[in-house]
Amino acid sequence: MPPTVVRCCSLMRLEPFSLGGSHVRLEPLALEHAAELTLAATADRSTYGWTAVPADEPAMHTYIAALLADAAADSVVPFVQRRLTDGALVGCTRFLDLKWWAGRSVPAEAEIGGTWLAASAQRTPINTEAKLLLLTHAFETWNVERLAICTDARNERSRAAIERLGATFEGVLRNHRQQAGHHTTPGAPRNTAVYSIIPTEWPSIKQRLEERLHGN
Repeated sequence: MPPTVVRCCSLMRLEPFSLGGSHVRLEPLALEHAAELTLAATADRSTYGWTAVPADEPAMHTYIAALLADAAADSVVPFVQRRLTDGALVGCTRFLDLKWWAGRSVPAEAEIGGTWLAASAQRTPINTEAKLLLLTHAFETWNVERLAICTDARNERSRAAIERLGATFEGVLRNHRQQAGHHTTPGAPRNTAVYSIIPTEWPSIKQRLEERLHGN
């Protein structure tokens, strides 16, 4: 069912919504998640070299508050990732950089990003299923015209994963966003590698994700 859309201050506002699969449930991010997300983020931080992941509870609270403010401005839809085997929160992800075209009540363009997972949830089906849930919602509920996936241009591991997904490389935007993670100089400008998926490419990418999820 499409998310409820209400008009607020002449802008279209997406109400928070959840997306559920067999391995993970994406639930609306909330301030009360700060303590449990901090536990997830601090068990092993070795893989957060290119990712903004708060290292303590006050920082996590600030991180969540900033995302909720962006959500209120209709620019992001942030989620926690809940592992279904034990109910634990194991990370975050979001739609961001939403673009609203005239005549549409839902975004026409979106980006998937801001993703991080606890060490215990990495190399499991959770990330694949989360991507499948987000992409399916973007293309089959919002009917977006373009879905972007971006990363620090130096992050070869992330770029390889995006390319395996089947997204198309569009180029590098110079000094596009701030750097984050212990391999970077946080706050300095970064060059961003930009990839995208459009509706005609979605069916084959969906099939690829489903096959990967089911071990085919």
